[in-house]
Amino acid sequence: MITPLAQELNDVLKGTSAGDLLSDLGQRLYFPKGIIAQSGEARKLGHTANGTIGMTVINGTPAVLPSVQELVPGLTAKDLVAYAPTAGNIDLRMLWKESMIAKNPSLKNASFSLPTLVPGLTAGISYLADLFLDETKALVAGNPSWDNYVLIANARRNAPFIQFPMFKDGAFNIKGLQETLEEQAKTGSVRVLLNFPQNPSGYSPTAQEAQQIVSMVKKIADTGTRVMVWCDDAYFGLDYEDNIEKQSLFAYLANLSENVLAAKIDGPTKEDFAWGFRCGFITFGCKGFTEAQYDALVKKLMGAIRSSVSCSSTPPQTLLLKAFQNPNTEAQKAAFRKVLEKRYKLVKDFVNSHKSNAVEPLPFNSGYFMSFDTKNVNAEELRQKLLKEQGIGTISIDSHTLRVAFSSLEEEKINIVYKAIYDTAEALSK
Repeated sequence: MITPLAQELNDVLKGTSAGDLLSDLGQRLYFPKGIIAQSGEARKLGHTANGTIGMTVINGTPAVLPSVQELVPGLTAKDLVAYAPTAGNIDLRMLWKESMIAKNPSLKNASFSLPTLVPGLTAGISYLADLFLDETKALVAGNPSWDNYVLIANARRNAPFIQFPMFKDGAFNIKGLQETLEEQAKTGSVRVLLNFPQNPSGYSPTAQEAQQIVSMVKKIADTGTRVMVWCDDAYFGLDYEDNIEKQSLFAYLANLSENVLAAKIDGPTKEDFAWGFRCGFITFGCKGFTEAQYDALVKKLMGAIRSSVSCSSTPPQTLLLKAFQNPNTEAQKAAFRKVLEKRYKLVKDFVNSHKSNAVEPLPFNSGYFMSFDTKNVNAEELRQKLLKEQGIGTISIDSHTLRVAFSSLEEEKINIVYKAIYDTAEALSK
């Protein structure tokens, strides 16, 4: 059932790409004018007393156990245990928007929403699926791809999950992506997820390939087809080759066409080496969108957050805000990125100097991972043999793709691990 509050948001979005792309659940979602909204009003106007929030307050401060407070002496009780706003700490959201523009100069004059904080990038993907996928609305992604995509799209939302071959002839498969999107356009709308640097392959498009992708999206949109692109930028900025496109595709898509709705899913989880903090952001961009339309779309997203986790955890938001304000943070991040780049180069040197009839590396140039096409060897069998006989852990993505996270391999272990992969695969292929 679509409630009056949901219909109010639907009316604001009516006739826009966002309004036309919404799923059945997306049409029903709204942000209630209930406890959270009324508590916000009380914080502004309740100067006598505030009886709205379910927290224990002592002397005007949230109660915090001394055993908890003493673990983080630099943070206040509010920083540690108070509820965060549904859309996240406003100062952190503003700072993240500024950082997005700094990292993506093309966004300087583009219209896009204030980033909404979500409890991790996985949650971000899941919320987009809530808003835009159902059994009649498919999601397109690369093959191979992260196994959570199909779990979210297909199992949770019962949406068709359509994959295009990610690579052809040792390069990114531009033609395969185009053919898949054009075929999907025949259904009346397109929803495609592009993850760069990609998990599991560790590939990012070159500047030329990025422009080809943007051009094909524009071409489809110019036919009148509504197109939504999900830019999963979990590993954004971890580039190790000079020819890689330095900006997110979102920077080019956010102001591309009134028929193109772009969503950027990013965050400090990987970019800022804070994996367990589970903080991510969703940002929307569409040419011609008004502030009222962005507000309506974000309120639907807030409805998805409110109806699942209520709000994200407070301590990670506080810690990240303070870290981002620290002038030493960027240099510290750069040092860690150098570690990753060195590991990447060691892996690249190894696979470039070793040939095999059993395994072949997929193109990789960035991120945390690389993968092998295991050709005539079963990837799961190879994984099991490596684990049980060599004590080496890897991931079988499917029957013919083996993923290796070089991000977690100490430098002195890289040659050992990769020699074992090649030798074990050769033995299995005989």
